[in-house]
Amino acid sequence: MKTNILRALNNISKITSFKLDELYSGKNRVNNVGTALEYFIKDAFCHSSDITEIDVKNRTHSTYLSYLGNQNNPPDFVINDGDAVEVKKVEGLGSSIALNSSYPKSKLHSDDIRILQSCRDCDGGKWSEKDIMYVVGSVLQSKIKLLWFVYGDCYAAHREVYENTLKSISRQVSGIDHLEFSSETNEIAAVKNIDPLGITYLRVRGMWGIETPHKVFGSLTDYDKSCEFSAFPIMLDEKYRSFPKNDRDEMESNPDINIKSVEVRSPNNPAIYLKAKLISITK
Repeated sequence: MKTNILRALNNISKITSFKLDELYSGKNRVNNVGTALEYFIKDAFCHSSDITEIDVKNRTHSTYLSYLGNQNNPPDFVINDGDAVEVKKVEGLGSSIALNSSYPKSKLHSDDIRILQSCRDCDGGKWSEKDIMYVVGSVLQSKIKLLWFVYGDCYAAHREVYENTLKSISRQVSGIDHLEFSSETNEIAAVKNIDPLGITYLRVRGMWGIETPHKVFGSLTDYDKSCEFSAFPIMLDEKYRSFPKNDRDEMESNPDINIKSVEVRSPNNPAIYLKAKLISITK
């Protein structure tokens, strides 16, 4: 079955409650707020918000999604023959997003060492690059207050920018003469034989973070914090036009959804402005 961000937004526009503790209780029990937010997003894409039993939800998700994620590796899920999605929860709009050992991605590449083989094998393993979307939810007292859906090519630079930084730091750290480094590591550096017995080692890891989409793109919106719920998807014009016309027509005729043309600075060259679509849902 097919789905995409436009169909998900139509589903979200019809939802009346954004209280995660109410939506995912009883037979739908999900104890962790971050996990509940991820289920909420999956449900929006998979037309399964009204399904009450978690086992039935999971089976429904499997019909729309080709990869269901792993706790320690991006992405959180992949749409059948479609986009990759990474879900992040924040409490305050001013807080940054912890990406841990994975730098921000403009695209998801199949040769990325930080993704699992099971992710590479999804969709028949015939892909080399996928569009990736960051879904960032501001959740206060278990209630979703604000959702941003931001495509990586609006948000992050080409991967060479981040990898060159990692390589530069790694060269500097590995140049320390009195330490013994392991040549086999996917991290910044690995120091071995630190103590006289040669039994202690040190892993030097990068911990990435990025400003929230609200800090980056909030000035483009008419966000009113007194609203019960707001959602702001943003994507480049060419991405918007790539979706089926009937999906665009349905969303454009939805009175609860507003679409406007905006310009965003290129993540690779801020002197260049890119034409984009900003979509808004407010309740």
